[in-house]
Order: sequence, then structure tokens, then C-alpha cells
Amino acid sequence: MCGRYVQVSSPALLAERFDVDEVVTEAHEPDYNVAPRALVYGVVEREAGSRVLESLRWGLVPSWADDLKIGDRMINARAETLAEKPAYKRAFARRRCILPADGFYEWKALPKQGGAKAPKQPMFIHRRDGEPLAFAGLWETWRDPGEHDAPWIVSCVIVTTRANDLLAPIHDRMPVVLPEDAWSTWLDPGQHDFARLDPLLVPAPSEWFEAFPVSTRVNKADNNGPELVARVEPATLFQ
Repeated sequence: MCGRYVQVSSPALLAERFDVDEVVTEAHEPDYNVAPRALVYGVVEREAGSRVLESLRWGLVPSWADDLKIGDRMINARAETLAEKPAYKRAFARRRCILPADGFYEWKALPKQGGAKAPKQPMFIHRRDGEPLAFAGLWETWRDPGEHDAPWIVSCVIVTTRANDLLAPIHDRMPVVLPEDAWSTWLDPGQHDFARLDPLLVPAPSEWFEAFPVSTRVNKADNNGPELVARVEPATLFQ
């Protein structure tokens, strides 16, 4: 599961890091609390082979959907069932993307105190080397079938897999984070062989990551700013 993440790197930095040929999006404000429905940067390869950086709406809306709201339930897609689920099968075959992230949040259940419900501690997870994460994603285009001349909406979903050893004590799932040598295969719209794609959908090595507790301010989607990724001490976790 990945319900919130961080995307603060500039389009110029992402274009260089992901070898993008063209940037077709305006710059977004740095977002330390990306929530579903937000516009996010995505790297997509077009049929002609050019790699572009564009904006996508987080929460995949299949082309056959009647309502945009279906995307609220499709922010994550399990790697194990991509080739089977009607909502993802066509996108998995032809419309794959990379969703850059500067880190993500996960919530760790803490021991119960008395009869109270077990509290959850938000944790920030990022690469130790400071490089952007390359989330495996899928994308789709949709427009409202009930509205004449409705605009096209390009939406996306983050692919998840089982957690690695570092993150398993926090949550049993994590985003698929692709290594650089897998980017070309994953992005290639001409690559339809699921047997070549499935091996990419595995947990990234634990040694890539660092995880530490952060303020519960991140629980509220309206809160934003670099203070959300500041490490906190146990005594201040729930202040």
C-alpha cells in the first residue's frame, strides 16, 4: 500500500535523471504530502520511442469507467494480479510509466495501550543516496462519456509488491521501485511479454532505503511542507 508520497524534485532534475527527451508539463509546487487525485509527474514512453515527462492524475480511471470517482479506489495495483484484473490488464500490456518520488509514507501499528485502539506511527521512507525513487506505474486516458467535448484525463496507479525485509515490520506491501537497468524494458510500449515484465515486479533491496518516524501531521492531506519529512523523537510522536 502507498497512500501518500513526496514529490519535490523539479522537472529539470527529473528530466535529467530519467533521460527524458521532452518535458510536456508545467512545474508543480513541491508536494510533501501527495494524496490521491493530485496531479503528479510521470515518465512515459511514446510509440515513437521518445520519453516524456508529463502530469497525470493519481488514481487510475479505466477507459470504460462511467465515473471519475472510480479512480479513488485505484491508487495502488497489486503486481501479482496486473495481468488478470480488467482494470489493469490492458494498461499493463501497453501503458506503463515511471512515477518519480522523493520518498513515501507508511503507517506502522504500535502496541495497544490498555483497551484503546492501537495507534499508528507514520514513517518516512526514502533512498539513502538521495536519488528519486522510480515507482512502477500504469496510466490510462479517460473522458466523461456523459459530457459532450469532455476533456481527456490521463490518470495513473502505483504498482505494489510484497515488502522487503526493512519495510516488512512497518507494512506488508511497498511500491515496486525499479532499478535503472529496468527502466527501458518497463517503459517500452512495444514490450507486451508478461514473462519479461513480471520479474521486474519484486521488492527493491532493503539497503537502498532508510525509514524513520515523522509527525502525525502527515495524516491530514491539507498539511504540507518540509517539516513533514523531519525525523521526530519518540516522546513527540503524537504531539
